[in-house]
Amino acid sequence: MATDPRRKEALAELTDRIIQTYYEISSINHLGHCPLPSNEVVFEIANDLKEVIYPGYRRRQNLHVGNVAYYVGDLIDSLHDKLTQQIARALRHEHQKGHQIVCGSRPEIDFEAEGQKKAILFLETLPSIREMLAHDVQAAFDGDPAAGSLDEIIFCYPGLEAITIQRLAHELYLLEIPYIPRMLSEWAHSRTGIDIHPGARIGSSFFIDHGTGVVIGETCEIHEHVKIYQGVTLGALSFPKDENGEIIRGAKRHPTIEANVVIYANATILGGDTVVGAGSVIGASASITKSVPPNTQVTVEKPQLRFREAS
Repeated sequence: MATDPRRKEALAELTDRIIQTYYEISSINHLGHCPLPSNEVVFEIANDLKEVIYPGYRRRQNLHVGNVAYYVGDLIDSLHDKLTQQIARALRHEHQKGHQIVCGSRPEIDFEAEGQKKAILFLETLPSIREMLAHDVQAAFDGDPAAGSLDEIIFCYPGLEAITIQRLAHELYLLEIPYIPRMLSEWAHSRTGIDIHPGARIGSSFFIDHGTGVVIGETCEIHEHVKIYQGVTLGALSFPKDENGEIIRGAKRHPTIEANVVIYANATILGGDTVVGAGSVIGASASITKSVPPNTQVTVEKPQLRFREAS
């Protein structure tokens, strides 16, 4: 099909106008020479980590005592290299942005060495993460009569997928690595419909049943043996501001959920000073903005149903 010369001119003119916006609206483009963390590689890292945590359930079959050490060792070696590169990129960009340093100038910090150090510190947490996730899998089995086996939970449950990525991202968050923890959590969010900030502190034996629509904020603290259902929000009541009207970042904005609490579907619990006491049960659709004593049941009075003969 012949190309209309006028169309080519119009497309060239459109391209020029788009490029012009890169100079006028520079806040949403990155045109420096220093690469940013790669979404594709970060998501590869996530899948490699899940392969290490749950060997035999995903990509590689027929693992046994004779080959698992070689297989996992190869994964760890690859993860070390990928994490070092991506963490170094994140640290370099955050440093340059904070100090208004032009990309390409000679850095006073060895970001590759810093990235490698943090990568190793993160990888050293994997045994303890596996232990936590084993408790989470057992909690899901114990808390869901529809679960046929632990294998079914590992294969199929979106709540486990979300908490697996959150526990990994949380360790990166504690290491003060920018961007990558949130990239991981939003990747899990897009896959599961469950939004857990990597900063949230979550104890062992945590179970999210069904899961869709769950939101857990950055400064939320969840103790051990907590179970929540779909649509639950553990959010902020308000955002404190300084004298200039700017949001104060880092303050505790989200609730604390103590041990052995159950929170049913679509309940909302808000506020950094809000504590749900141990052993409490929060009923479906409850909205809570103040603390709940331990061993308390909170329910919403149901509206009365009316039945009448259809005309």
